[in-house]
Amino acid sequence: MCVFSTDRTPGNVEANLAESSEFLSNADDKKTPHFTDFEGKTSFGMSVFNLGNAIMGSGILGLAYAMANTGIVLFVILLTVIAGLSAYSIHLLLKSSGVVGIRAYEQLGFRAFGTPGKMAAGIAITLQNIGAMSSYLYIVKYEFPLVIQAFLKVDNPSGEWYLNGNYLVVIVSCSVILPLALMKQLGYLGYTSGFSLSCMVFFLIATAYTVPILAFAFVCHPEVLPIYTELRNPTKTKMQHVSNISIGVMYIMYLLAALFGYLTFVGEVEAELLHTYSRIDPYDTLILCVRVAVLTAVTLTVPIVLFPVRRAIQQLFFPNKTFWWPRHIAIAVTLLSLINLLVIFAPNILGIFGVIGATSAPCLIFIFPAVFYIRIVPKEEEPLRSAPKIIHFFSLPYVFFYYYNAVKNTFVKYANIKYLIKKILSFT
Repeated sequence: MCVFSTDRTPGNVEANLAESSEFLSNADDKKTPHFTDFEGKTSFGMSVFNLGNAIMGSGILGLAYAMANTGIVLFVILLTVIAGLSAYSIHLLLKSSGVVGIRAYEQLGFRAFGTPGKMAAGIAITLQNIGAMSSYLYIVKYEFPLVIQAFLKVDNPSGEWYLNGNYLVVIVSCSVILPLALMKQLGYLGYTSGFSLSCMVFFLIATAYTVPILAFAFVCHPEVLPIYTELRNPTKTKMQHVSNISIGVMYIMYLLAALFGYLTFVGEVEAELLHTYSRIDPYDTLILCVRVAVLTAVTLTVPIVLFPVRRAIQQLFFPNKTFWWPRHIAIAVTLLSLINLLVIFAPNILGIFGVIGATSAPCLIFIFPAVFYIRIVPKEEEPLRSAPKIIHFFSLPYVFFYYYNAVKNTFVKYANIKYLIKKILSFT
């Protein structure tokens, strides 16, 4: 059983912030969540930037390829449906969190199904966000050497270390990502998130496996509750507006980027759109600027995505511990080290999209919010025979069927264990 206490001394409020998993409902109005352990100071605009940055990522580079495989009409339908489902599932998370006074995804799982629910949510968040960060850093590994090569006008590299993607991704991780990831609160990253989004807007202007890739493109659910916690004067309606605006803006960006990329190259578009553009002229100034913008955007997205993974690890292994800087730093360093190893040995970016999108993304977007909602919202407030719960109940078999087929097909296509073992042995 999850026990909530109001016995918090002033000295422990700040210490418990990063590790705490609950917020307390106002006793006078239980429908309005009231954060008593932390007064949010992040503005509405900064919250939109952070959530939009969590949504946006390297998925935008693969959407033109998805459109090439589905056609424009089917792509628009799928993108619209998944964006709508993402917004609605966020509504379910916010309603569930308000009912029981819990602000952590993992603790919602615990309240709904006990320890197995907590473990399932924590593992799904960890896999999803590690996959996301790996895909971002894979772009850094592949694109950064080409950008440097273009700037230096090096046509035939001869093994220079500064043109080695493995070295460069480690340097970027240590010099840029790690300092940002060590911030104590997610709200501090609002400015970098805004800059990251502006870089992707520049990519969209310059550019003038379908369902797994699309599902992966809208996963922001692990970041929703932490951003909700730090929102100034938080209400469920206000946070829903943050979510709707973020998803709406990214929907437009995704649609236009995919459309422009597809109409430019039609059947010749590659899985990673920048590779397709670089075939024209790798030294073109505009393409070079676009590459720099994308590199900046995905690099600044990694710290945002790392926060929920660290939180999940703390919820699973250190649930009752107060904030401790050495543990905070050690988890971030360990995660970045693991992700760097994955990036060095990962076969290609589409494999990352496919495997992670087919496994963790459907859980976080579709399955968990629905089952948590059914289990957590009390019968007195919404009976099991109410329309929302009936819809969620009967939609679950379809989602599980999709999930099974997506996992089976994706792993058959991309899970090449022998290849990874060979790469590891050759590296060592």
